[in-house]
Amino acid sequence: MLKLAKTSLITIAMLSASLSASDILATVNGKNITKQDADAFVSASSPQAKFAQLETAQKEMILDRLVEKTLFMELALKDGIDKKSEYQQNLDKIKEELLVNMWMKAQMDSAVVSDSEAKTFYEKNTDKFMQKASVHARHILVKEEKEATAIITELKALKGDALKTKFIELAKSKSTGPSGPKGGDLGFFPKGQMVPEFSKAVWELKIGTMTDKAVKTQFGYHIIYLEEKKDAVAVKYDTVKEKIIMSLKQKQFTTKIKEVAKELKSKAKIVITKSESNATKVVKDANASALKK
Repeated sequence: MLKLAKTSLITIAMLSASLSASDILATVNGKNITKQDADAFVSASSPQAKFAQLETAQKEMILDRLVEKTLFMELALKDGIDKKSEYQQNLDKIKEELLVNMWMKAQMDSAVVSDSEAKTFYEKNTDKFMQKASVHARHILVKEEKEATAIITELKALKGDALKTKFIELAKSKSTGPSGPKGGDLGFFPKGQMVPEFSKAVWELKIGTMTDKAVKTQFGYHIIYLEEKKDAVAVKYDTVKEKIIMSLKQKQFTTKIKEVAKELKSKAKIVITKSESNATKVVKDANASALKK
């Protein structure tokens, strides 16, 4: 029986070791640095990022920082930093902050918003979920007005597909803008995204036409071709459902926290003091204040 128990313990220990071994990234003086440590390090600056998703060079840099952190911690312990009263005071503050943050998270996690609530909010606020009207345009950008005029002259006799094809060809060979190699393609953009002179000109065009005069901006002279227009449309509910639910949960959470805080203040004995002329003066009793609200 004893032998069987020993065997079981050994098996469990080996299994645990094999399960955790894949999570260990490095060992520094016997202390393991795990994938969980790396994820925590990464999430401190980028909450949505994961260590496994990073490039090799980034992983190496983060692992190096964690190795240094482990060594510095050893040195700090060796120097007796953990015995200093200042360390203990700060540790208590961190514990208090962690306690409150975890309680706050629990309240946020307990917020519940049903699909019907989210759908109702969406239907009552459709104006908040509109995809703006947009245009799909191309342009040829040159430095001199004379050159822009010459390009317009070369293009103005063309129509339909012939105009578009030639416009793309000239954009690739003559445009100084970064979109030149792509035939001057600027993709879709809403009103007001481009500089005023450009925006005004493009929104006045009809689909399949170009500006008959060069449009001057701080970047130079533009010939603009309008490829497509999209009207403003409502974003589908399924697309924004999760965003709505999160927003309503946040609102629910905020309301709850305010109510809980008010109730706690009304029941607590709170004295707030201020230092005035080297004297301490009682300026507020929270119980009386809460009754006035």
